[in-house]
Amino acid sequence: MNLRDKIVRLKRELGEQICILGHHYMAQDVIGHCDLTGDSLELARRVEEIRAPHILFCGVYFMAESAALLARPGQKVYIAAAEADCVMSRMAPAPLLDRVLTRLGEVGDRVVPLAYVNTALSVKAVVGRFGGAVCTSANAKTMMRWALDQGGRVLFLPDQYLARNTAKLLGLAETDWHKLDIGSQGRKIDLTAAQKAKLLLWPGCCAVHARFLPRLAEAARRAHPGCRIAVHPECRPETVNASDAAGSTSFLIQYVADSPVGSTLVIGTEISLVERLAREQAGRCTVLPLARSLCSHMALTTQQRLLDCLQGIQTGTFRALETPAAEAAPARASLRRMLQVCA
Repeated sequence: MNLRDKIVRLKRELGEQICILGHHYMAQDVIGHCDLTGDSLELARRVEEIRAPHILFCGVYFMAESAALLARPGQKVYIAAAEADCVMSRMAPAPLLDRVLTRLGEVGDRVVPLAYVNTALSVKAVVGRFGGAVCTSANAKTMMRWALDQGGRVLFLPDQYLARNTAKLLGLAETDWHKLDIGSQGRKIDLTAAQKAKLLLWPGCCAVHARFLPRLAEAARRAHPGCRIAVHPECRPETVNASDAAGSTSFLIQYVADSPVGSTLVIGTEISLVERLAREQAGRCTVLPLARSLCSHMALTTQQRLLDCLQGIQTGTFRALETPAAEAAPARASLRRMLQVCA
């Protein structure tokens, strides 16, 4: 019996005891086993609807942590590949964020932290304690507007490109932005410049989307005259400017689905999703990658890892995620603020 058939059989045996969630960036042979699929916002919204006592997440670690924070009492959350990390999330360590926010709070107006969902639970806890919230690429514009409306300044972390692209959508001038120098444990921050800015940028980025350079868009237009280019807002602002559209993972999926028959679409995001869209749209339109950019951490979740996890859940030997009591409440508060604002 092959891996696919073993997983199907085991899922059938577990029945309503298990619900498998999968991010859009999962490989096709994994996403086919998932009960719910979506981007970070969609999956966060769906967690509270799940009744199964066991929730298995196919994605990276911070996503499973968010699910554990939003799960019902008694539900257990697992991640198929525990070492599936996120490079960008590690660019904003919680102790450093706490020091930076404390230092910024010593001068000027209040600072409201707005953390991209691609952050660790410990970072979300710091954000929650400082009265901030979480956002995703799908609701970044709404949540940045919310944060600005709280009064004072906003610190967006850790993705400076998503922050810049979102600020542009809100009409914030570049003179209102300031990228922090977080070197020497935050001691290099220019407090005078930070005091004057409306939006403070943490100097992080997504390694997967930072690879999409503007010249790739120019090359795509030469190679495929009349094509339309759509990219994720984690891309560099220059790349977004060189494209026809930009939006979250769910936006890109819908953009492709809504395009006229015969279109040639060049998509700038993680390759697993682009290849899936190309297969789904074959014969209706042509979907091409702006470049082949793979998230190696997403790729750690394989059918074998999924099977191992399911077997461990069935036998009670696979360890569920544990959320530190001291951090769970403020981290959950930062997530719930997002869900309330974007209800």
